[in-house]
Amino acid sequence: MAAAPRGTLQWEQQRAADIIRLLSLYRPLLDACVVDFFAEELWAQLPPPWQTALGSAAPPQLARLLGGPDPGGPGPLWPLSLLAFAAASRALSFPRGPPGAAPRPPCHSRRLHPLLRRHVKPKKQHEIRRLGKLLQRLSQATGCTRVVDVGAGQGHLSRFLAFGLGLSVTAVEGDGRLAGAAERFDRELLRELHKPGGSAPPRRRHPPRPRSPLTPRGPQHIPGRLDPLLPWGEFLLPPNPSAPAARNPLGGPGGAADGARVLVTGLHACGDLSPALLRHFARSPSVAAVVSVGCCYMKLSTPPGYPLSSWVSALPGHELSYRARESACHALEQYRGRLGGGSPRLRAHCYRAVLETLIRGARPGLRRPGVQTVKKAHALSFPQYARLGLPRVGLDPASIPLDSDAVGTMLEQQHKVVAFFSLTLLLAPLVETLILLDQLLYLRERGFHCALVPLFDPRFSPRNLVLVAARCPLGTVLAGLEEEDGSEDEAEPPSEGQSPPGPGHQAQ
Repeated sequence: MAAAPRGTLQWEQQRAADIIRLLSLYRPLLDACVVDFFAEELWAQLPPPWQTALGSAAPPQLARLLGGPDPGGPGPLWPLSLLAFAAASRALSFPRGPPGAAPRPPCHSRRLHPLLRRHVKPKKQHEIRRLGKLLQRLSQATGCTRVVDVGAGQGHLSRFLAFGLGLSVTAVEGDGRLAGAAERFDRELLRELHKPGGSAPPRRRHPPRPRSPLTPRGPQHIPGRLDPLLPWGEFLLPPNPSAPAARNPLGGPGGAADGARVLVTGLHACGDLSPALLRHFARSPSVAAVVSVGCCYMKLSTPPGYPLSSWVSALPGHELSYRARESACHALEQYRGRLGGGSPRLRAHCYRAVLETLIRGARPGLRRPGVQTVKKAHALSFPQYARLGLPRVGLDPASIPLDSDAVGTMLEQQHKVVAFFSLTLLLAPLVETLILLDQLLYLRERGFHCALVPLFDPRFSPRNLVLVAARCPLGTVLAGLEEEDGSEDEAEPPSEGQSPPGPGHQAQ
């Protein structure tokens, strides 16, 4: 039977089926947790030829296995079965952006007005600039100038859409602390706008890029949270049961309150929030289009958060464990960079795996307790790390030998821990692809125009795949999007008295 044309519903359905078959073959690896490396002897579960090759691989060679550049020089002789596994994983995963660019941290965007950069880290500037331009294109294609930003947080995206692009924005946020910060930042920006010359950028040695003036109309903030199970006309609930009912920005069953249509977006819509947005778009004729950037896949309910589509729901083996969904949140590109540079941060997983073994030895019923992140663990000796971590789970470091021969033997196997974790990362983009493909198929099954776009640079924004769906064709919206945004985040020339970041600067 001939293969279905690329990009069609049948092609996407076949891709989902192929991913599930591959994940089923490697289910033990998919569900493995690296902190169990020593406690559950995970290395012994790998095929012996894989153990031999991975055990002799240097970190840059592991980076190559994850799709990085060839480090050159002699390397391990990879088993064909391992090469096939890596190739199949990469082939079935959604492309995440152009590879091979020289890594550097995101810089302040020269095309983003200085007032819109306040309180916003460069990574977030990168995201709101690109997502905002996509929403602007959708606004032009659909004729909708109203945007509902769900899970708006501190309002950085809403602020750019309203002040920067002139759109009418309703920001919905259930966390009163974040919503209060958003309103405070809005008032601060308005005060600056009303000052004579207050919005002018500081003098620089280099001429600034031309920018559109800001509009004096900010976003409207509504406290509320989404219930994914409620009908679309009632989806917005008060932030807590004792609060007054929140006004639904989509209006009632007849559409928006004044009959106008809206665009709905969620940047880093956590867990079930992303599928909830898609469900409400599918049910609500007042929503002309939706743009969703998901995150925290481990918080998806299973079901109704995953699977969404009838196709994936019917495929045997489609289930994804909590651990599998958690793996989809890992930043493969960032870890690959650490491997390529032989970063000392690589020892953190080994430290945690050794600590897990000590915890289970002291208290057998305690498994994978929340130790939380130990700051700069890579710069500590293991005893120093353990003395910080053990009290967090109620254990006295003085009662546990931290420099025994057994601990030393485990620490000597750091390279194996790193290799094993690298293997699990090969599956991470595959799991994310399946989750997003399921959402795409849900929309396709209902006849909507939709696409997945690698909008952000994955080295800085690991959740960079943006799901766009509309009731009209998306060709003009997506055409030339990469070319338009390709140079938008060039470094802002430093102000007088301000030094540019040095070569050792890293994104936080």
